[in-house]
Amino acid sequence: MSRIDESMDFVPIRVAVLTVSDSRTPEDDKSGKTLVDRIEAAGHSVADRMILPDERAEIARQLQNWIQDPQIDVVISTGGTGLTGRDVTVEAHRDVYEKEIEAFGTVFTIVSMEKIGTSAVQSRATGGVAGGTYLFALPGSPGACKDAWDGILQKQLDYRHRPCNFVEIMPRLDEHLRRK
Repeated sequence: MSRIDESMDFVPIRVAVLTVSDSRTPEDDKSGKTLVDRIEAAGHSVADRMILPDERAEIARQLQNWIQDPQIDVVISTGGTGLTGRDVTVEAHRDVYEKEIEAFGTVFTIVSMEKIGTSAVQSRATGGVAGGTYLFALPGSPGACKDAWDGILQKQLDYRHRPCNFVEIMPRLDEHLRRK
């Protein structure tokens, strides 16, 4: 079963938070604030935070900028993962992924089912890797952000988590880009 190995040192990471919304402002961005609060409470740092409209090219461009920034290890977006015509965050993420973490969406659905039942099928939460950076797209509700962080990301972004975690393989995420 999963556990935290307290004999190991904690390794803080740097996370960028992107809220995708046509209507939210920094003052009323509850989902972004939920993520920031949880990231910082876990001992990590928020390297950047931004709000962008539901525009696929603009989202993908910002994801690329953060992927190229060596001061950012992980990008978490919130919003735009639903089924409506303006929900394009998942497509923007997939535009930049080198590899998709298929099980992230599956595990998120399992975690969500415990809270919201079959309504969980309306989320298209996704995760992937590009340029040595992890990227996760979460639904736009504070509850979904709490569920994703508390149920998945808090553990997987903790180097001490056993039997394995995302942080321990970070140095190898871009090994295909380096010459041997």
